[in-house]
Amino acid sequence: MTNNNDKNLMENMLLLEKGVCDLYMHGAIESSTANVHQTFNSALNNSLAIQDSIYSKMSAKGWYAPEQAEQNKINSVKQKFCCSQGAN
Repeated sequence: MTNNNDKNLMENMLLLEKGVCDLYMHGAIESSTANVHQTFNSALNNSLAIQDSIYSKMSAKGWYAPEQAEQNKINSVKQKFCCSQGAN
Protein backbone atom coordinates (compact mmCIF):
# COMPACT_ATOMS: atom_id res chain seq x y z
CA MET A 1 0.00 0.00 0.00
CA THR A 2 2.85 2.40 0.76
CA ASN A 3 4.21 1.99 -2.77
CA ASN A 4 0.87 3.10 -4.22
CA ASN A 5 0.72 6.06 -1.82
CA ASP A 6 4.25 7.04 -2.84
CA LYS A 7 3.26 6.85 -6.50
CA ASN A 8 0.19 9.04 -5.93
CA LEU A 9 2.26 11.55 -3.97
CA MET A 10 4.88 11.72 -6.71
CA GLU A 11 2.20 12.11 -9.40
CA ASN A 12 0.68 15.00 -7.44
CA MET A 13 4.09 16.60 -6.96
CA LEU A 14 4.83 16.31 -10.67
CA LEU A 15 1.49 17.85 -11.65
CA LEU A 16 2.00 20.69 -9.18
CA GLU A 17 5.50 21.36 -10.43
CA LYS A 18 4.31 21.40 -14.05
CA GLY A 19 1.71 24.00 -13.07
CA VAL A 20 4.35 26.10 -11.32
CA CYS A 21 6.56 25.93 -14.45
CA ASP A 22 3.63 27.11 -16.55
CA LEU A 23 3.03 30.09 -14.25
CA TYR A 24 6.70 31.09 -14.23
CA MET A 25 6.93 30.77 -18.01
CA HIS A 26 3.95 33.09 -18.48
CA GLY A 27 5.41 35.47 -15.93
CA ALA A 28 8.64 35.62 -17.91
CA ILE A 29 6.80 36.13 -21.20
CA GLU A 30 4.61 38.91 -19.82
CA SER A 31 7.25 40.68 -17.70
CA SER A 32 7.70 44.35 -18.43
CA THR A 33 11.31 44.80 -17.29
CA ALA A 34 14.51 42.85 -17.73
CA ASN A 35 14.87 42.43 -13.96
CA VAL A 36 11.39 40.90 -13.58
CA HIS A 37 11.96 38.74 -16.66
CA GLN A 38 15.24 37.43 -15.23
CA THR A 39 13.60 36.67 -11.88
CA PHE A 40 10.83 34.63 -13.51
CA ASN A 41 13.32 32.96 -15.83
CA SER A 42 15.53 31.94 -12.91
CA ALA A 43 12.53 30.59 -10.98
CA LEU A 44 11.42 28.69 -14.11
CA ASN A 45 14.83 27.07 -14.51
CA ASN A 46 14.83 26.00 -10.85
CA SER A 47 11.33 24.55 -11.20
CA LEU A 48 12.28 22.72 -14.39
CA ALA A 49 15.17 21.10 -12.52
CA ILE A 50 12.78 19.99 -9.76
CA GLN A 51 10.31 18.67 -12.34
CA ASP A 52 13.10 16.73 -14.05
CA SER A 53 14.20 15.23 -10.75
CA ILE A 54 10.67 14.10 -9.90
CA TYR A 55 10.20 12.66 -13.38
CA SER A 56 13.52 10.78 -13.19
CA LYS A 57 12.62 9.21 -9.85
CA MET A 58 9.18 8.19 -11.12
CA SER A 59 10.62 6.81 -14.34
CA ALA A 60 13.23 4.78 -12.45
CA LYS A 61 10.43 3.14 -10.46
CA GLY A 62 8.38 2.49 -13.62
CA TRP A 63 5.68 4.95 -12.53
CA TYR A 64 5.97 7.25 -15.54
CA ALA A 65 6.37 5.81 -18.99
CA PRO A 66 5.99 8.29 -21.84
CA GLU A 67 4.06 7.12 -24.88
CA GLN A 68 5.95 6.47 -28.07
CA ALA A 69 4.73 8.55 -30.99
CA GLU A 70 3.69 6.69 -34.11
CA GLN A 71 6.08 7.23 -37.03
CA ASN A 72 3.29 8.39 -39.37
CA LYS A 73 2.34 11.13 -36.86
CA ILE A 74 5.97 12.23 -36.57
CA ASN A 75 6.25 12.38 -40.37
CA SER A 76 3.02 14.38 -40.59
CA VAL A 77 4.25 16.99 -38.12
CA LYS A 78 7.65 17.19 -39.80
CA GLN A 79 5.95 17.72 -43.16
CA LYS A 80 3.68 20.41 -41.74
CA PHE A 81 6.57 22.42 -40.29
CA CYS A 82 8.83 21.81 -43.25
CA CYS A 83 6.27 23.25 -45.64
CA SER A 84 5.10 26.11 -43.39
CA GLN A 85 8.68 27.35 -42.91
CA GLY A 86 9.25 27.43 -46.64
CA ALA A 87 6.10 29.49 -47.18
CA ASN A 88 7.39 32.37 -45.01
